[in-house]
Amino acid sequence: MRIKCIISYDGSAFNGYQVQPNERTVQQELQLALKKLHKGKEIKVYASGRTDTSVHAQGQVIHFDTELHIPVEKWPIALNSLLPDDIVVLNAELVDDDFHARFNVKKKEYRYFVQTGATPNVFLRNYRHFISHQLNIEAMREAANYLIGTHDFTSFCSSKTEVEDKVRTIFSIDIIEEKNELVFCFIGNGFLYNMVRILVGTLIEVGMGKRKPEDMKKVLEAKNRSVAGKTVPGKGLFLWEVVYDN
Repeated sequence: MRIKCIISYDGSAFNGYQVQPNERTVQQELQLALKKLHKGKEIKVYASGRTDTSVHAQGQVIHFDTELHIPVEKWPIALNSLLPDDIVVLNAELVDDDFHARFNVKKKEYRYFVQTGATPNVFLRNYRHFISHQLNIEAMREAANYLIGTHDFTSFCSSKTEVEDKVRTIFSIDIIEEKNELVFCFIGNGFLYNMVRILVGTLIEVGMGKRKPEDMKKVLEAKNRSVAGKTVPGKGLFLWEVVYDN
């Protein structure tokens, strides 16, 4: 049987999602829990995508294959009893054998949280990027409009990536202003390595008056990482939702 799960995790104590030697990762903890359930048998877990060190997930999607005859509604209970408390399985469902958590993705939503004000909230230090500088929200929204659509996002991708095709489609960008907080919401068909964090960093520079909104068009056309803004810290980023065809 192939099981699909939606999971949440606090990325603060993880060195990203993907298994790495001698590092604590989300995939490693999931596979250890499944190994215990399967009496020592290795079970590979596939995700909708990787998240980096300190990045969180509200709605990450995974799948795995199993021969255990556990009722599907019992899988969250079984896994949560074996997982550390910074990973939670929210639900599980039985899917067709051709479902793939990564390759069947239709769109993803990422949200980036920025705390504003005179002083940071110490209790949000692992979940918000703090900026004391007053930002021009309307200028950032105007700049974001240049990013919507299908573009080559080379300028907004880490130079460390091995991906050659850097064309992606962003369906929408919303910047929500709340008391002492900004939420950047990105919905697209996929995102490159560090793409959301670089997009946010560049939009913040627009908000600070260091760039004009129309400069976004030039940054896209340059196809050069050095032309875009700084990469904001991973701690403010959440993989919010993953949507599939069915």
